[in-house]
This record gives sequence, C-alpha cells and structure tokens, in this order.
Amino acid sequence: MSYAPLLVSLPIADRRAASAFYHDVLGLDPVGVPAEDGVPEPLQFALSEGARLMLIPEGGFGWVIGGREVARPVQSECILGLDSHSRAGVDDLVERARRAGGTIVSAPADQPWGYAGSFTDLDGHLWMITCTSAS
Repeated sequence: MSYAPLLVSLPIADRRAASAFYHDVLGLDPVGVPAEDGVPEPLQFALSEGARLMLIPEGGFGWVIGGREVARPVQSECILGLDSHSRAGVDDLVERARRAGGTIVSAPADQPWGYAGSFTDLDGHLWMITCTSAS
C-alpha cells in the first residue's frame, strides 16, 4: 500500500510570515487559491510529487491533535531534512534561512554522513540540509 501525497503538518504562529519564510528560504510556492490575507487556506507547499508540507496556525493545530499541548518552539520531535546537490547549496540554504529570521542550530560542516547544517524556521521547526556527494 502507498499513500500519496504524504502530508507533513507543522504548527505556526503567523501564516503570512511562515509563507514568506518557506518561499524565500526554500523557494517553495504555496498551493491553492489565496484567502483574504493573500495566503492559501490551507497553507500547503508541494515538496515533491508525493509529499506536501502543510502549515497550520497553532489554535487549529491544537484542535487537529485533539486538544493535546502543541510543542513549544524550543522542542523538536522530528528533524525535517532536505538533500542538496553541493556543499555550496547547503551553505546557501542555511545562510538564506538565517537572513530570513531562522536560527542556525549547527553551521554547515563535515559530518560522518556528509556535509550538513541545520536551522529552525520562524516557529522553531528544525531543518537539516545535507550533501552526501563529494562536490
């Protein structure tokens, strides 16, 4: 059995700011018709043919998870990862995140599995950018 698309949902504080961050840093365009605030509702980005990222305001996210406490920005239960085709691509993406208001968690550096750097988005979600090729 397969499921498509895979949908990863994250809580956010500000729809416009989150939409701008993901567009400016990762180069993603929102999917759907803009709502009154100019941002599609629901706010989704196509990551690939089979995967989407959905960003849900914290209040709605709490409702979706059945009233459980939404994790604070300093807590991470998962790491979202993207592969880059080059070390320069890792450097560029991590720097773009910093300039857009993200927080650098680990500066790009050689790791046992490749070259990687990590940052949090505006809502504290942890992203790791990795290059496993020799370039």
